[in-house]
Formats: sequence, structure tokens, C-alpha cells
Amino acid sequence: MTARRTRHPRPPAAEDTIRTVPMTLRTAHFVLPGGVDDPAAPSGGNVYDRRICLDLPGFGWQVTRHPVPGGRPRPDRPARDRLARTLRDLPDDSVVLLDGLVACGVPEIVVPEAGRLRLAVLVHLPLGDETGLDPAVAAGLDIRERAVLRAAGAVIATSDWAGRRLVSHHGLAPDRVHVAAPGADIAPLAPGTDGVSRLLCVAAVTPRKGQHRLVEALAAVRDLPWTCECVGGLGHDPAYVARVEESIARHGLTGRLRLTGPRSGAALDASYAAADLMVLASRAETYGMAVTEALARGVPVLATDVGGLPEAVGRAPDGRVPGILVPPEDPAALAAALRRWSGDADVRRRLRAAARGRRTALTGWPATARAVATVLHRLPHPRRRPA
Repeated sequence: MTARRTRHPRPPAAEDTIRTVPMTLRTAHFVLPGGVDDPAAPSGGNVYDRRICLDLPGFGWQVTRHPVPGGRPRPDRPARDRLARTLRDLPDDSVVLLDGLVACGVPEIVVPEAGRLRLAVLVHLPLGDETGLDPAVAAGLDIRERAVLRAAGAVIATSDWAGRRLVSHHGLAPDRVHVAAPGADIAPLAPGTDGVSRLLCVAAVTPRKGQHRLVEALAAVRDLPWTCECVGGLGHDPAYVARVEESIARHGLTGRLRLTGPRSGAALDASYAAADLMVLASRAETYGMAVTEALARGVPVLATDVGGLPEAVGRAPDGRVPGILVPPEDPAALAAALRRWSGDADVRRRLRAAARGRRTALTGWPATARAVATVLHRLPHPRRRPA
């Protein structure tokens, strides 16, 4: 069984910026995390949600945003009350897009509303897949998420891998699970630094992103002339951040490997522009938007072969892979790939050429919005939904 992907050919380049807006727009209510616009807490999910809000009007939907602040994955009491009130106040038969980070942990609030609202749930990451959870906690989250997803009229995943994962893990009907992969904005080609030594990791510093393994790998190749910036939020798991910082100091990498904190806008663009190689040591990923952001600038990628990352890396039109994939949780393999990158000019040349080819084949955000819009248009009416 596989998830059904809402497939559309890539539109002409002009359609990425110019779209015909229908005279009358239908309304989609988007319930999303309260910090979606917080520049101090950037994430791929936040970028995805903002872009959907921006681009859906081009495909027939005006978006009314309903931010719900509070803890994840089980919102605190004020957030639960806010979510319950938000859904309760919507008219019957309203089209509602729910971010799974807000909705999937509270079936007692969401499921009763599925009988009168047209609900679609957007799953950035299955709740139980977060790294470091106690098995009993993960199992409990799975049960709660399963109830929400089974009650919804449709489920939207952000990669083919994630769609298959939701179908198999939660026993969902494949025709109710749709894929709307993140888009990418083509950016100027990154000049890099010297073509070899400047490494960039863009990810929140959390156990799931595996920065501790990256430190171990870089310690094993300390003889090579590299520097590395880890750009990403430091507030999600302070204990883990302290562990990574201690490891950097213990391995004598202070000054060469820096945790810079979050960056956005021109500062983040500058980090990508200086990068010679993107590195990502994740233990779990549904897609990996930082990968496509690097490829959109022609920067090759070294990443773990996990979840949706191979999809994000993809292939150039000639079939070449614009990066190197290594097993997760294997710093020795990561170190070997770094040695290969640093020591073989032909490898670097081939990877850069493949990255530039992949850059031209990336799908823009309008295709993502079109896929989501199609799901919203086809949401069943509650009264017609089979029990």
C-alpha cells in the first residue's frame, strides 16, 4: 500500500511568480502553531506553513490564519482551550487545514469536530517519530495521532516517504493520504569559499538533527582544513545544546565548529553563499528543506540516508546524484565521506555539476500550494463521509 501523491507537472517558470487568481476565492481556515512567524525559532515546518498561506490564493483559496500558541506535542491548557474555541466557532462545513503539531496530540478536541467540519491534517513529522522520546510516551502519541488522522477527511504528508510511513504506521487508506512536497526558491549560485573547506549545517540543534554525530565525524578529520557553521535554533533542547558544546570543546574544535544560533533573511543567504558543502547528520527527517535550499544555490550535499532525505537530494536531469548519502548514526561513514570530498577534486567537480543540474529541476512553492489546494477542493462533506 502506498500513499496517493497529488502529482502535477512543473509549471513554466513564469507561473512560479504570476498566477491567475479566480474572481471568487473560497475560504480555508488554517490552524497553525503560534510561533510560525517567530524569527528566533525558524523551522522547515514554519516556512512551509507561511508559504502555503502566501500561495494558496493563487489556486482559489483565501486563508484565514488561526495561530494556537502553546507546548507541543500536547498543548498546555490555555492552548487546548484556544484550539477548542477556534474549532467550535467555525461554521458547519468549513474547510479547515490543521497543522499536525497543533492537532495530532489532542484527539479529544479534534475528533468530535470531524463530524461537522471538512478537516485536512498536514503532518510535518509523525509525533512518535521525534528522537529521544520514552517508548511509552511515543506509543501514547501514536495512539492520539492515529485517532486524529483517521477522523480527518484527508491527510497531507510532505514527502513520498512520509506518506508511506503514515499509511503503514497508522493503517490509513492510501487514497486519503496525499503528498505535497516542499518547494524551493531558486537563488543565485553560491560562490563558496575555496571550493572545499567551508561546511554548513542548517538545522535546529536537537537530538533528531544529530549534531553530536557531526562533531564526532569532524573530530576524526581534524587534520583536514575545514571550518563548519551550524546554523539553527538553540532553544528547543538546552541540555542537548550543552552536550554538543561540551563535545566541541572536548575534541578541541572550538573556533572551527561554531553553533551560530538561528539566522534568516540576508544573514542566512550569506551563510549559504559561503558554503562549499552542506552537511546534515539527521537521525530522522520527513523531507529536509535545508537540503533543497542548498541545492537551489548549487551547493552539494552530504547527508544521512534516512526518511525523506534521499527525495530531497534527488537527482539532476542526467541522473547524477548531487550529494553523498551515508547511514545515520555512523560518524565513521560521515568522516570517510568528508575525506573523499576533501581529497578528490574530481568528486567535488562531479558533485557541484550535479548540484547545479538538480537546481534547475527543483519544483517551486506554487506546485506545493497547488497540491494542497487540490486536496482542499476534494475534501468530503462530513454528512457524506462514510462512518
